[in-house]
Amino acid sequence: MVQSKASDVAAYLAEFPQDRREALTELRDLCLQELPGFTEVMAYGMPVYERDGTGEIAFAGQKQYISFYLLRSDVRAAFADRLASHDMGKGCLRFRKEPDYELVRDLLRATASGDGALIC
Repeated sequence: MVQSKASDVAAYLAEFPQDRREALTELRDLCLQELPGFTEVMAYGMPVYERDGTGEIAFAGQKQYISFYLLRSDVRAAFADRLASHDMGKGCLRFRKEPDYELVRDLLRATASGDGALIC
């Protein structure tokens, strides 16, 4: 997808076909459940979850995969073993099929429990 110009996450999700929208909606629901105290915003054309004005988690629907942006370097380091078997860039976890929701939930919980000090 080209960078979205949607003004909110609901409008962003509405831009996708049903199957992709379902997966993205599940990611959003997990973010909302597991990131208490975070603010959901649209930034860089995708949903971003901020704490104290700093984005720590984001996700996006791409043409070939769903991206999950894990912006906390301490969380990435703590989950290095579990992330090793996935398609992972510096901070972008790419799901070419169904996202690993159990892994995502654990990453979100670890992000929420940290102090937000270590951002890449």
